[in-house]
Amino acid sequence: MEVARHWRQRGTRYRLEGQRNTRTGAIRFPAQPPALGEEPSEWESIRLSGRGTLYSFSVIRQAPDGFEGLVPYPVALVQLEEGPLVTAQLTDCAEADLSIGIAVEMVTRHLLDTGEDNVLVYGYKFRPCLM
Repeated sequence: MEVARHWRQRGTRYRLEGQRNTRTGAIRFPAQPPALGEEPSEWESIRLSGRGTLYSFSVIRQAPDGFEGLVPYPVALVQLEEGPLVTAQLTDCAEADLSIGIAVEMVTRHLLDTGEDNVLVYGYKFRPCLM
């Protein structure tokens, strides 16, 4: 059931929730269940800032099925202030505005419409910081 899966992922998609290791301070995104041998209490939920820098990007010109209407669109690796690298689509920018190292921020945008069950899915994308 798609509705239940989207509901379970709401923290990751809408609030950019990750986890911090209470012993080492390591941060990971997205949140994951404990690895074999780890105690669940070793990881605490944290809300990431949503700010970072553009680590790398590419512009998709031949989209996979279901995304043809969006081309061309940029996708990126964003290095969050807290450390993790996040893959995301870029929005609210022209290709000419993009360069590695620019400051970006997370925004919530429409991702897809599941169709038959009428679920509109929203989630995170990144845009250049407005200064």
